[in-house]
Amino acid sequence: MRLFLLPISTRRTLLYCQKIDVPATQKRSIPDWIQDKAARTWAEWEKGGYKWQKTVVYYGNRALRRIPYEEWGLKSIPPLSQRMMQVELKGDEKVDVVYPQSLIPQGKIPKILETLATEREALHRKRLLGCFIGMPLTIPVGILPVIPNIPFFYLAYRAWSHWRAIKGGQHLTFLLKNNLITLRPSPIVDAVYARQKQPLASTLEPTTLPDAELLRNEEVPGPEDPNPSGETMLLSQANGIKMTQALDLPQLEVELERAIWQVENAIKEKAGQPTEDEIKSKDEGDEKKSQ
Repeated sequence: MRLFLLPISTRRTLLYCQKIDVPATQKRSIPDWIQDKAARTWAEWEKGGYKWQKTVVYYGNRALRRIPYEEWGLKSIPPLSQRMMQVELKGDEKVDVVYPQSLIPQGKIPKILETLATEREALHRKRLLGCFIGMPLTIPVGILPVIPNIPFFYLAYRAWSHWRAIKGGQHLTFLLKNNLITLRPSPIVDAVYARQKQPLASTLEPTTLPDAELLRNEEVPGPEDPNPSGETMLLSQANGIKMTQALDLPQLEVELERAIWQVENAIKEKAGQPTEDEIKSKDEGDEKKSQ
């Protein structure tokens, strides 16, 4: 597999795992089969003739977009099985870390990976337990005819998502502890960032460390800093698309789009500016009033 570290802003970095060299004859695991089945069902609902199916997909996509991009990143890393552990310890499977050398100093990468692997584990465990507690409470909804028990399936999906994030973080920690990663600076990635018009917000020296680490070492913005949060976007939506094209990695596009959207909104909230959703809600409210 191959890991990508792609800075979204001067304080937040996207982690993404690309699975490579998977034999076509390899039997899929049960979780992967369930995931594929759910994706097919979701796509069918999106095109389905029932209004409630399209409504569920519409609001479901909005909910999925709000799942933190850090969680999606850890979920992209496969759980560590005994077979995979033996293969990786023997060195039969290399794990490259692709990153922009112009933005991330090589010496900081292990710390960034460690933070991404561990900082949210307690949160995922807490929310996993909450999902298990909540699922039995949705049983009465299943009595309703025709419409499936949406709350139950949502909680089940979130439980699986938190579990995968925990296992992905543990796999990454295993790789770090055993020095099984190889750092691969990418001129292709650097070239995309070089085309980014700067600044997209106020400027501070890029660190690309996750938020938790920065909060412990945060510099107070100077009086001339126009952005109170001191955070600068390093990647736009347009250049996010260029990144996926340059890397020939189309499956990365949705991950980058989601991460950029979340970070942009977080910066706006810190700066007291209206977010995209707030502007949209206001426009919808004005439209209803005009009618």
